[in-house]
Amino acid sequence: MTATGVVWDPVYLEHVTDEGHPDHPRRLQPLYQLLQDPLVNCRFTTIVPPAATDEEILRVHSPSYLNQVKATATRAASALSADTLTCDRSFTVAALAAGGTIEAVRRVVAGSLSHALVLARPPGHHAERSRAMGYCIFNNVAIGSMAARTAMGLARVMVVDWDLHHGNGTQHMFERDPSVFFFSSHQSPHYPGTGHFTDTGQGPGEGTTMNIPLKRGCGNGEFVAIYQRLLAPVARAFKPQLILVSAGFDIHAADPLGGMKVTPAGFAGLTRLILDIARQTCAGRVVFCLEGGYHPDALADSALAMIDELTGRTSTDVDAMAASADMARLNTVVTRCVHTHRRFWKELDDQFPN
Repeated sequence: MTATGVVWDPVYLEHVTDEGHPDHPRRLQPLYQLLQDPLVNCRFTTIVPPAATDEEILRVHSPSYLNQVKATATRAASALSADTLTCDRSFTVAALAAGGTIEAVRRVVAGSLSHALVLARPPGHHAERSRAMGYCIFNNVAIGSMAARTAMGLARVMVVDWDLHHGNGTQHMFERDPSVFFFSSHQSPHYPGTGHFTDTGQGPGEGTTMNIPLKRGCGNGEFVAIYQRLLAPVARAFKPQLILVSAGFDIHAADPLGGMKVTPAGFAGLTRLILDIARQTCAGRVVFCLEGGYHPDALADSALAMIDELTGRTSTDVDAMAASADMARLNTVVTRCVHTHRRFWKELDDQFPN
């Protein structure tokens, strides 16, 4: 058994947008060239993506929206929203992105793989139940989470989102569902304007949404320290049976849409920290899914750093990385989050900065 699976396929380049659009096929081309290197792809199992079925998509999206997306297959170029462009292959490719996520989840839950990385497009975390937005067509992580819950029998799933932008679609789909914990760190103020500290879930799901809005300029140390101090204790208390990660590479220092300072080493550190949390809570079962990341070379370098960490080629010292954090910036965020969430999670009481 190869412990790590990677979903990647040239079909994901067939979702074609305008030449100047950030989610253009070119953003994956340098990464896919790296993945073809025998010295790289011998270290993981390639997962060939099946298409998600209508039934699987309809677990999170409305029938009218599914039909709207299907209708794009009759037009060479169209748009589902002002920023979500399509071609006649977009429905097929989006169904394969969702299906690749489900297949990765299925193999990890079944134990044939320890963990997986889904390098598909279009991304998904902005897609709402009945509308596209933010380049996203189907909400891949939400679809994978619901497959785990309804088709694979898991009682609790955690979704972690480190994309530059808040995953509004994922939050809204699960904010009333206590079986899915949604944790998001994101630049604020920034698109799409959601994801406030005070958004903690609704009704029976209150307490299972945790948002960490961050000012621009956070780097490796701040991200890893925030995840150590806020995500780790809550994850241990929630006890997920699977973790899915919306892995956005637009927090990279070179990304044209962002203002963060994460490097490939930082993505390796975040990966190691999530792997450690998964080992403590859910037998190591974790699936990372590509979201944003619009500097092609930065995306390729960072994804390769994640693959190195997943396959054991590297093992990042996350404590040393966290020790480099700007403590004033870190303590402001931790204090605000703990004050908001301590009524739900007593485990956070130990995280007050000294």
